[in-house]
Amino acid sequence: MSKDQRTPLQGRIQSRAFRTWGIYLLALMAWVTIVITCAILGYLVCSTFTWQDGLVYRLLNLLRDYIVFVCATVILAGWVVISYQFIARYAVRELEALADAAEQLVSPQDEPISLPDSLGEVEVQLNAARERALRDARAAQAAEQRKNDLVVYLAHDLKTPLTSVIGYLTLLRDEPQLSPELRARYTHIALEKAERLEDLINEFFDITRFNLTHLELEKQPTDLTRMLQQVVSEFQPMLAEADLTCRLDLPEKLLCPCDGEKLSRVFDNLLRNASYYSLPGTEVRIAGGSDGETITLTFTNAGKTIPQEKLDRIFEQFFRLDSSRATRTGGAGLGLAIAKEIVELHGGTIRAESAHDTVTFTVCLPAS
Repeated sequence: MSKDQRTPLQGRIQSRAFRTWGIYLLALMAWVTIVITCAILGYLVCSTFTWQDGLVYRLLNLLRDYIVFVCATVILAGWVVISYQFIARYAVRELEALADAAEQLVSPQDEPISLPDSLGEVEVQLNAARERALRDARAAQAAEQRKNDLVVYLAHDLKTPLTSVIGYLTLLRDEPQLSPELRARYTHIALEKAERLEDLINEFFDITRFNLTHLELEKQPTDLTRMLQQVVSEFQPMLAEADLTCRLDLPEKLLCPCDGEKLSRVFDNLLRNASYYSLPGTEVRIAGGSDGETITLTFTNAGKTIPQEKLDRIFEQFFRLDSSRATRTGGAGLGLAIAKEIVELHGGTIRAESAHDTVTFTVCLPAS
């Protein structure tokens, strides 16, 4: 890794390692200097005295004869002690602290990670990672709870249309003398309930697919203007049923390297969301353009202002703007979460804004 590629933390760790290594070398040099200085001073001091033959005299002569060996032995012993101190106090202690911190990261706790002062910057980074892990764990737990609640609601809602379908079909079977008008009415109701049942089953499949599917992109140059025109034309019956109109304000061509099939799913989800939550008799406006580097698309509809706390969570899995809304319009709460995942896989961003009874979704995609 080159100097330009190193992160600031890596640079600081390397600088601290060089500093520690420098202190270690200075300690060794100081020890060698002390030993040699003591040997020279000892020789000079002893030379100024007149010694009588005895044990001390013979011992000093022995030290003088083997002065190099004695100095080397003392220096080696000092090197061992100094090395042990550096390894025990710095390397081993820091490794043990990092091992404990790694265990805390595997199973994040509310208590912050604490490291020696020499690893203060690493401690900050690890605590930031721990906070992210805790947030992700809480978000995953909340999403799982929302999913479980939604499955319970869907399972409960399945009973009502299924009971109605069985009831009306049984009535048609047991009452052959029903008038054609009444028979047609019961058949229509049974069909509506069967369609409702199909919607609920499809939501179950959406939940399963979202949990098991990993999205992969197959990019190719795509005209987003043409794609949006096709998506809007397919939505005309739904828009007409909701008493809505849709206006496109796009350039003649808007080329983007993308996975057209998956990106059309994003536009489908945004339009479907607008058709569910727009005020009747209003217009959904889709605008877009490019500055050469970024393609920006906006989906704007007139609807009840969304509170900021809900806007902050609108792209979460299984989150629904109105949990009390019938599941037929509320959906499984996956459409916008899937849209965000697809947009981010393309290297883009998506955000939601709402004010003055207007809701706007902005999609930004790289133009190249």
